[in-house]
Amino acid sequence: MLELHVFGPGFGLPDPSPFCVKAMILMEMSGLPYRRIRGNLRKAPKGKFPVLVDDGEIIPDTSFIRLHLERKHVIDFDKGLSAEQRGLAWAVEKMLEDHLYWQIVQERWANPANFDKGPRHFFNAVPAPLRPLVIAMVKREVRRNLHGHGIGRHSDEERLILARQALDSLSGLLGSKPYLTGPAPCGGDATLGAFMISGLCETFDSPLRGALAEHANLVAYAGRMRDRYFKADAEAAPV
Repeated sequence: MLELHVFGPGFGLPDPSPFCVKAMILMEMSGLPYRRIRGNLRKAPKGKFPVLVDDGEIIPDTSFIRLHLERKHVIDFDKGLSAEQRGLAWAVEKMLEDHLYWQIVQERWANPANFDKGPRHFFNAVPAPLRPLVIAMVKREVRRNLHGHGIGRHSDEERLILARQALDSLSGLLGSKPYLTGPAPCGGDATLGAFMISGLCETFDSPLRGALAEHANLVAYAGRMRDRYFKADAEAAPV
């Protein structure tokens, strides 16, 4: 059976990482039997989750996980789509991953209150005497990454302008369709669904969530994706 190594549920989400949520949706879309495992990040080849293990083969990164499933298991996540629709779905996917993702990181890691409610808990397993040092080191690295990307160089107001621009575009592309390209989900919906579900997380003080909530079609879409792919998770969760 295939194994998907992820962080595990957290902050009211199927996984704190939108990339792990994306991988879960891809696996559900594939129809292949698999199990989710709380992985050891130190053993992840690229130092990130998710990681797929398929008969001894280790595949990190959601884009390569998708390509692996398409190649080895002959899954066509975009079956029936035109070249234009495939191109649109891929462009949306990369806008989310290379732009909106960093907005989420900024909100969770650079806001002290949000950090205390969320990412700080990632370090609970670190011995108490070392924990402040490790936290400071990792936060420095995150700030460096945010600055290198560019999103960390903007003010809060500027970041919100960019977030609204992205969400307006996504809302316009989705329109009244149930899914990104029509009546059935495609590969791009794994990413769009993951990021809309993550963006609506209520654990954090989030201007991004406020901007997302202004788009009724995106909120409804996130609910649709969550019901379709994570309803069993919600039903299994303790009351």
